Amino acid sequence: MAASDVRAELRDFLAGLDIQSSCVEHPPVFTVEEMMPHLQEVGGAVTKNLFLKDKKKKSLWLVCARHDRQVNLNDLAKKLGLGSGNLRFADEATMLEKLKVGQGCATALAVLFDREQSVKLVLDQDLVEGGHERVHFHPMTNAATVGLTPVDLLRFLQETGHVPILHRFE
Repeated sequence: MAASDVRAELRDFLAGLDIQSSCVEHPPVFTVEEMMPHLQEVGGAVTKNLFLKDKKKKSLWLVCARHDRQVNLNDLAKKLGLGSGNLRFADEATMLEKLKVGQGCATALAVLFDREQSVKLVLDQDLVEGGHERVHFHPMTNAATVGLTPVDLLRFLQETGHVPILHRFE
């Protein structure tokens, strides 16, 4: 499925839920540092997203945190009951298979395509409880960034069957 097709499917899904989003088009970016100059006019929280696997249980995890948070994989694995040292970055082929996005495009919005709900979502608690006007994610491509209200983000996740594990990254 082409990136434009999955982005259109996401847009249609959000419209079907009557979720209004903002969008900033920008050149493709592969890191938060590359992205930030393009988002200076947006209000709210910008996210970074990590697609991980648990090497023992073979479970898949999508971690979405505020862009300025440190994500310590050993600490996170312990808090999730996986044991220290067990979280690793998942390969791009698995991300394409499960979320329909490639490297640099991981996003909480991609759980729309995890129909089997095989990916567990860990969401920075600050994104939904931090008083942000909007939270910003890639819309299935790293050449744009969309913003949703925290309430709409939670409604979107609920509609996809992905109840997030809220975690404090500080």
